[in-house]
Amino acid sequence: MRYAIDDLLDDIRTDEKGPRVAAFFDYDKTLIAGYSVQAFLTEQIRSGKMSPADFRIQAAAAIKYSRKEIGFSDFVASTAKSLRGQAEYAMEEFGQRVYEKKVAGSIYPEARALVEAHKDQGHEVVIVSSATRYQIEPAARELGVDHVLCTELEVDGGVFTGDVIRPTCFGEGKRIAAEAYCAGNEAAMSESYFYSDSDDDLPLFEAVGKPCAVNPNDKLRSIARGHYWPVCDFENRGRPTLQQIARTGSVFALLPATLAATAPLWALSGSKRTALNAASAIWSELSAAIAGIKFDVKGEEHLWSHRPAVFIFNHQSSIDPLILARLIRRDFTGIGKKEILNFPVIGQAMQYADVVFIDRGSTEKAIRAIKPVISAINDEKLSVCLAPEGTRSAGAKLGRFKKGAFHIAMQAGVPIVPIVIHNARDSLPKGRHIAKPATIKVTVLPPVKTSKWSAEKLDHHIDKVRRMYLKTLGQTDDA
Repeated sequence: MRYAIDDLLDDIRTDEKGPRVAAFFDYDKTLIAGYSVQAFLTEQIRSGKMSPADFRIQAAAAIKYSRKEIGFSDFVASTAKSLRGQAEYAMEEFGQRVYEKKVAGSIYPEARALVEAHKDQGHEVVIVSSATRYQIEPAARELGVDHVLCTELEVDGGVFTGDVIRPTCFGEGKRIAAEAYCAGNEAAMSESYFYSDSDDDLPLFEAVGKPCAVNPNDKLRSIARGHYWPVCDFENRGRPTLQQIARTGSVFALLPATLAATAPLWALSGSKRTALNAASAIWSELSAAIAGIKFDVKGEEHLWSHRPAVFIFNHQSSIDPLILARLIRRDFTGIGKKEILNFPVIGQAMQYADVVFIDRGSTEKAIRAIKPVISAINDEKLSVCLAPEGTRSAGAKLGRFKKGAFHIAMQAGVPIVPIVIHNARDSLPKGRHIAKPATIKVTVLPPVKTSKWSAEKLDHHIDKVRRMYLKTLGQTDDA
């Protein structure tokens, strides 16, 4: 049965609550688009971590496996030999780097929504995959998934032995691992879910009470149809379409075009700000429509209750300026790194829009740049928008906050308005350049008064605001 993602979410929300229900998720092509092993191998080759001899061994094993001359366990065993003598911590660090660089932008928004829906119901969410934990755990941390069942490589004294622990978590081994988990955690297989894309996972599909084929291969699609299992196809997160490329190009091209189109308002009204306000409203509305960006905003009233203000946001994506323009709309300026000035057209457009550029490599220059910002707040009644993290995060985890935004608010005597962006990476994650349609969830928190703040307690105030973000995002403080 063909299901839309909203149908699956509705079924979860009306299901039994509590840990008796487990939700098992395959990893490759289910939680993420594509195969994590490809990202690993590509980065190993690029960084020189894989020798030509190891490459030949792994390539030969892959060919034999594709021809069904060896099984999955033998395939993994042959490739694991290349790790003999290497420290496990180095592989953990490598896995995190690969995830941030290659994989973080590949998490399906639909999969993230399913995970969150199960967590909201108190279900135990478990990733069960034939991949290794070094591929899976960075994504599990971002998704807030505590349980990972996977193919384990043997480690002795913190060093790989070159052997694989059997049974591997593949086919029948995946079913065995899931049943062992349920037995040890008082969960019921008959009440549990399993999401996967492959007919290789048929043993676990048949063992759970609530199977669901997502992005299924042809064989699984046919099997699911015969068993009346739900089938759901997630939106492609792989190679962008020509339409998506054109849409993203239009968004960036629209900025200078809109500024130029509204410039006559400056002459007619005598106010540059009038022209900029019109440009911001027109550009954000048109760009969101073109890119397929929709908004689910809670606390929108806090955007208008206290102006001017310092609006702060967690920086996830290059699409964030569009989100902020769409939310704040008028009478605001921004602060950006000076390197943006080097971007053709965009840099000049933002300079025309009175964005303040700072040299992040020079504290003295950054402090000097803040002075006109405070004047803009007090004299021109402009709000200021900036990201206290200072840079985009690779995934969803909130970074540490820098002090600049809080110094500005305190010195100008205006409140801070925290804007919590939940999922901008679903449209345009760090490391990607083409925006994809998405519904961006935003929570605007109540203004935080700074009139009684002091420099001596600034770290305490910053920590308090950051914890508001963590709570809203459902994260723990492990940045």
